[in-house]
Amino acid sequence: MSTAPEFTETIPSGGNPTTMDVNAPFVGLEYHYTYIVFCGFIVWLIIPGIGLLYGGLARRKSALALLFQSLMVVSVITIQWMFWGYSLAYSRTAGPFIGDLTNFGMKHVMAAPSPGSAVLPEIVFCLYQLLFCACTVQIVVGGAFERGRIIPSLVFAFWWATIVYCPIACWTWNSSGWLFNLPSLDFAGGGPVHIASGWSALAYAFVLGKRKHSGDSSHGKPHNTTLVFLGTVLIWFGWFGFNGGSALNASIRAMLAAFNTNVAASTGVLGWVMVDYFKHGRRFSVVGACEGAIAGLVGITPAAGYVEPWLAAVIGFITAVVCALLQNLNDWLHIDEGMDVFKLHGVGGMVGSFLTGLFATSKISALDGATIASGAVDGVGIQVGKQFAEITAISAYSFVVSCALLYILKFIPGMHLRVTEEAEMNGLDIDQFFDEQIGDWGMFDELTRRKGLSEIEASGTPPASLVVAPVDVVGKND
Repeated sequence: MSTAPEFTETIPSGGNPTTMDVNAPFVGLEYHYTYIVFCGFIVWLIIPGIGLLYGGLARRKSALALLFQSLMVVSVITIQWMFWGYSLAYSRTAGPFIGDLTNFGMKHVMAAPSPGSAVLPEIVFCLYQLLFCACTVQIVVGGAFERGRIIPSLVFAFWWATIVYCPIACWTWNSSGWLFNLPSLDFAGGGPVHIASGWSALAYAFVLGKRKHSGDSSHGKPHNTTLVFLGTVLIWFGWFGFNGGSALNASIRAMLAAFNTNVAASTGVLGWVMVDYFKHGRRFSVVGACEGAIAGLVGITPAAGYVEPWLAAVIGFITAVVCALLQNLNDWLHIDEGMDVFKLHGVGGMVGSFLTGLFATSKISALDGATIASGAVDGVGIQVGKQFAEITAISAYSFVVSCALLYILKFIPGMHLRVTEEAEMNGLDIDQFFDEQIGDWGMFDELTRRKGLSEIEASGTPPASLVVAPVDVVGKND
């Protein structure tokens, strides 16, 4: 069995490839980084998957903006991560709260053993963690749907990743982080990804204010269930890489995490569908099933590499049922967060983190040959308290700092967070794009024609666009 290479401070990049073979230290270990880079590739699919999900949940007139943002977010965050994001989260000389700029501009990030796992070249680790950050930011921008301007949302994305995500990732996964050393148990991002994004999306919706609507029947209803289903399929598939790769090696623990991911998503579907079935007169909802899958995936994220499969099933089911029963959460909070980001990711992430503290067991964590982590089922009840420390710290920090950042941007000249009321009524797609929209232009023209006809019937006076020019009858005999 090959021995994992060790990091050498005198050659932080792993060596000069023109004078030495930088691949040699990883001989016999290639399957680890091949597996992780593949996991990274499928994690990327989550980003457009969220765009499709959000686009389907939104009204048709604002759906294109959400698809567009998915590509823009991954592009902006890639630059942020290369510029200083990776260094702020994962530099080896980080403090307990945030990293320094040792790796600013990708300095020395290449062939050395990574800070997350010695069997991975650092460039592989950097790519994998970049995609986690991009997924998280894409979740957050859902808080602005149907009323948030695109350019300010991208500026917010860059700075949110810098001052919210990177510090929380440092707390949780950097070996110097205070939550890492507490320790709280977070296998794949219940805190940095879900709790942080849920609370931050709630902050975004709070600062923007409620959407305007004039009693239209489509308000608050998904316009395209097919897009919702397709987005969920991509998210579910991508989550195999999200959780399955978070062991940062190709051990049996990684394989179990992937198995637990599927189990929890499946029981999440069953839990949400069950609630819908009894709440809505024994009828089903495709969107509800999709939300159940996502709730299950969120719940198992912090626990995937710590719990047995049957307990993963329990976590997925409980998380989905809790989220489904909070159908009126936005009304209780008086905040129009219509994408349910807070309900699914914020609440779901908190439930998953709590249940991780209950169900984590060392016989599962030790499947990677190195990690010993126990929860209440192993008699370590204090772990539940440590999970609460993670939940409260990340919730408070992400909400307060997100609100502060949004208010700062709101009062910068030219950086208006919200579109005008007229643009909101017409839809973001008409306001923010040229000659593009979701669906068929012919359908849009037909709807416009029907609206004109209904105006005629209501007022008795046709709009100018529908008035037929009079026929010239000069000279015609009576």
